[in-house]
Amino acid sequence: MIFGFGGGASIYFCTRPVDMRKSFDGLSGEVLRNMGGDPTSGNYFVFTNRQRNRLKILVFDRHGFWVLAKRLEQGRFTLPLTDEAIHSGQMVLPWEELMCIIEGIDLRSVRKQKRYSLSVASADKNLNKMSFS
Repeated sequence: MIFGFGGGASIYFCTRPVDMRKSFDGLSGEVLRNMGGDPTSGNYFVFTNRQRNRLKILVFDRHGFWVLAKRLEQGRFTLPLTDEAIHSGQMVLPWEELMCIIEGIDLRSVRKQKRYSLSVASADKNLNKMSFS
């Protein structure tokens, strides 16, 4: 990818199949109508087709929309779908899981190790306690 994911951006994966002929306007409409999101929020919205061999990512930066597309020549994208995600039509993914999906890693067979993670709120609290004299 030619740019990274911003720390404040979320990744929303549309769990229902989308017509991959859609581009900027069509995918923005999917976000508004079916995902209940704001396509200009700076968040990443990910879509796949019924065969799950194509994937598109819609994101808005401060100047306009980006659409990134990937077509698999062989195989399918494997999604970690839950009943809740199927019912709601979307799921929120961490960046690492999206990269695994794109790289063909089946997340159902992956075991994630526990890691310490500093939340944004506690990081701000710790910064406020520091003295920079």
